[in-house]
Amino acid sequence: MSQEAGHGHYYVPAPSTYPITGSIALLFMGFGAAFSVNRLPLGYGLLTIGFAILFYMIFVWFRTVARESESGKFNKQVDTSFRWGMSWFIFSEVMFFAAFFGALFYMRVYSIPWLSDLEHKILWPDFTGIWPTAGPGITEKFMPMGPWGLPAINTLILLTSGVTVTWAHWALKLNKRGQLKLGLFLTFALGFLFVGLQAYEYGHAYSDLNLKLTTGAYGASFFMLTGFHGFHVTLGSIMLLVIYCRVLAGHFTPENHFGFEGVAWYWHFVDVVWLGLFIFVYWLI
Repeated sequence: MSQEAGHGHYYVPAPSTYPITGSIALLFMGFGAAFSVNRLPLGYGLLTIGFAILFYMIFVWFRTVARESESGKFNKQVDTSFRWGMSWFIFSEVMFFAAFFGALFYMRVYSIPWLSDLEHKILWPDFTGIWPTAGPGITEKFMPMGPWGLPAINTLILLTSGVTVTWAHWALKLNKRGQLKLGLFLTFALGFLFVGLQAYEYGHAYSDLNLKLTTGAYGASFFMLTGFHGFHVTLGSIMLLVIYCRVLAGHFTPENHFGFEGVAWYWHFVDVVWLGLFIFVYWLI
């Protein structure tokens, strides 16, 4: 069988120091985080060293994998392995966000009504159980974040970025490098714009709405869901920027471009999660 048929030599890299390097980075970061939480000055230095080692390891490791791909060492079997690996990774991310959406559903449909029924009126006579709420026993006032304005603009931005990354993907398949570069540039630019607007939205929530992570049930669920999504958008935008730099370097062909496809899959996942957030966190309040 030929390698084009998916058989033949399966590339296995030589033993690497990258895993132990990453472990050392995590060791510094763990101690740094522990010391920083306890406000020990040494913690910030350890955190800085840990992040520096981690970024170095990621840069060198990814560069090595890119060179292996461009040198033709990956056959169809390796490509299939990459696709399964990325598929399971995205599935794990789906389960991650499903847990948070499930917690939000449980609070709104079950726990909040239970805490406002007749049996609990003795404990919290003034609690009405109307969402959005901080929960019983919390008297601090806040305003919920509405769906229109910045959330609607960010929704339009992410939906547009999904179109531009799809455009770039088709351009790559048709070997239209100019359109590929423009589509990728617009995609990661829209991603970073989204993150910037979300940071501005958080400032507005804190200063004008008195909405904080500590504002009970609503505040915690709002910032946990939107915050983790914003973290994923940030990572996705960085990944797209890396792919863009690789495109500028002449990487990827219409036949061999899973590095691009994997990031595109991830970006579409981020888009879908945001639609769920916009509907259930911002709109249906």
